[in-house]
Amino acid sequence: MKKMILKVLIIATVTMGLAGCGSTSTSQNKDSNKKFTKTYVISTDATYAPFEYEKDSKYIGIDIDLLASIAKLEGFKYELKAMDFKGIIPALQANQVDGAIAGMGITDVRKKVLDMSEGYFESGLSAVGKKGNDKIKSEADFKGKIFAVKKGTLGATYAEGNKDKLGATVKYFNDTASMMQEVKNGNADVTFEDYPVIAYMISVDPNSGLKIIGNKLTTQNYAFAVKKGSNTELVTAFNDGLKKLKANGEYDKIVQKYIKK
Repeated sequence: MKKMILKVLIIATVTMGLAGCGSTSTSQNKDSNKKFTKTYVISTDATYAPFEYEKDSKYIGIDIDLLASIAKLEGFKYELKAMDFKGIIPALQANQVDGAIAGMGITDVRKKVLDMSEGYFESGLSAVGKKGNDKIKSEADFKGKIFAVKKGTLGATYAEGNKDKLGATVKYFNDTASMMQEVKNGNADVTFEDYPVIAYMISVDPNSGLKIIGNKLTTQNYAFAVKKGSNTELVTAFNDGLKKLKANGEYDKIVQKYIKK
């Protein structure tokens, strides 16, 4: 499961053999006409199951498996660097990392500073409450409530955009586990998370003490991202590899490995 707080940036490098955490270093694909001259550093949020999380000292999840498969097909090498989600875009802009795959939704604001791939997963934002609290059944019941959100996420954007008209209070956290715990402890009424993430959390832990409130509030697509104008060959490679994975059936196998239908 996810760690409660991810305080330290973790660099996972296969070539250093760090306990299996990190990406699969790939060899150049003979069929690829793309030229990759370095090992790319790819950032991720390792507290975001089922897309990226740590288990048995290894990073696993939909994003991790997709990236590994695409890198193998397209012939580029990479290392994973885990960090808090809110730090990923600043790290890209500061050239501390070359790319990012972290369940990052495509938005117009992000596209102003990032080059983003085609969507690789259709998601949606859900409201989450404490199991047994029947006073909050839909968005209409959010008035005057306390929202717990993770900094830099679409959930935070939703809360900030609606707090005034709802008379709501917003409390900020650095990771998913902490904001969920705030709701379970009764210190916040509602939190917001991408539907596949919260559905996965509840399915693997029937005693989570959480429930999904009503229907999805928004829909969105996740994308791979790089700093605008930099490492754009990675976006091209990701898009090309994604098409191949969907065509050969590997994409569906990866998703169904973590999200059962």
